[in-house]
Amino acid sequence: MDAVSVLEIAEQLLAQAYDGHSGRAARTVYGGHEHELRQTVIALIAEQELAEHESPGEATLQVLFGRVRLTAGSESWELAAGDLIAIPPRRHGLAALQDAAVLLTVRVGG
Repeated sequence: MDAVSVLEIAEQLLAQAYDGHSGRAARTVYGGHEHELRQTVIALIAEQELAEHESPGEATLQVLFGRVRLTAGSESWELAAGDLIAIPPRRHGLAALQDAAVLLTVRVGG
């Protein structure tokens, strides 16, 4: 496997997010059917969000750049570049407080 620059991918995705109607873009950079981990870079334009959704199981979120708010029920966390958090194993949502990109890591197998 070759090394990839998640920051370079994040910048490309942010440009795609500006071109698209949803204000977001994503690309899986590692994982698939034969792996237990999946890593996805997600870029969001400021004030865009991923609406509340079910937890995919064990997962972490690392902010690559920008600022985001992770919410789960009545709890919320504001995260900035370099921050890493375990996503609570319940319904949650993600909002971009400014243009942002995150690396989502999910355990999908096992």
